[in-house]
Amino acid sequence: MGQSGELEKEAESFKRFDVVSDDSDHYYASLPKPKKKGPTGTTTTTAAVAGEFAGDGLIDGGSGVHKKIMQEWRILEKNLPETIYVRVYENRIDLLRAVIVGAAGTPYHDGLYFFDLAFPSDYPARPPMVQYRSHGMRLNPNLYANGRVCLSLLNTWSGKKAEKWNPDESTVLQVLVSIQALVLNEKPFFNEPGAGIFGHARWEKNSQAYNEDVFVLSCKTTLFSLRNPPKNFEPFVAAHFRSRANAIIAACWAYATGRVTVGYYYRDDGDGDGDDDSAASCSSSKVDVSRRFKGSMEALYPQLVAALKKNGASLGSFVEQLKLEKETTSFEAKTAEGNKGGNVIAKKVIGRIKSILGLKKKNGTTGTVAAVSN
Repeated sequence: MGQSGELEKEAESFKRFDVVSDDSDHYYASLPKPKKKGPTGTTTTTAAVAGEFAGDGLIDGGSGVHKKIMQEWRILEKNLPETIYVRVYENRIDLLRAVIVGAAGTPYHDGLYFFDLAFPSDYPARPPMVQYRSHGMRLNPNLYANGRVCLSLLNTWSGKKAEKWNPDESTVLQVLVSIQALVLNEKPFFNEPGAGIFGHARWEKNSQAYNEDVFVLSCKTTLFSLRNPPKNFEPFVAAHFRSRANAIIAACWAYATGRVTVGYYYRDDGDGDGDDDSAASCSSSKVDVSRRFKGSMEALYPQLVAALKKNGASLGSFVEQLKLEKETTSFEAKTAEGNKGGNVIAKKVIGRIKSILGLKKKNGTTGTVAAVSN
């Protein structure tokens, strides 16, 4: 097994569901805990926020809310998809934390997105409250900079009756999968109210520009996660970004140079043949990239490289390879501009360099960078 496979295995060894004790950095940990019910059946303290979040009152295993939450735990433990991880708390069963891995084919790919949940005291009559760990950034129309999550299933956004929380059927698993599929999607611009009216085609440029902004914010989110990983997820954050480091850096370069449309970079699949079997996402022609996006990538690139190296990623030769091709591309452009008739010697030199880097396809056309250290 190569280094890439070992790193993948390290990340996969982290349990998808587990019970932990430290809830100190949970967003809802400071909410007041209603005490157990007194003789009259009323709580002896009031919550400072609407909804009265349960704490000690849920320790009673005979309560309906306690039983429902235990059922949620069992559902999550048995049915979580490979890209969602959950931690629940032994002393605060009303709290839960989840991380969603950004899906390939979206501007969120390879990123980690954390959500803190809290069950109300009358759960499941009302849906759980959900807070996104935003770091003050809004990287989706449904995820506000203050951490608010707008979703019909949470009753925080308008929607048809069938889309809203149903106490008899809805579950936390549905909430998490909905966020992954409906919020962190391929073209989040169209989640904006009114976007897409009269068809998507006329809005595609806006959508592409939005994806550029999303990817920049996702990269910044990666930096925040590496510097201050949420409690109980530290090993996973470290292992995940060690295994995805080369893909993240290569994607930054491919997007900034217009080799691939933002969101559609795929890393080598690791089967040893050097090909990317997951998708044919590379454009044969350059993609238009905004000057602002290029500037953002130039500023973030060295920060990401430094943070990923500090986290233990092996990026040395890979970064040098990208640097050499960048210089080669720049030289090729200058040569074409200064010698429109074609400088045969220069072309041969450039072709030789590309051949060494494995950037020349069998038909003689130049391919995009998609190599990842194994």
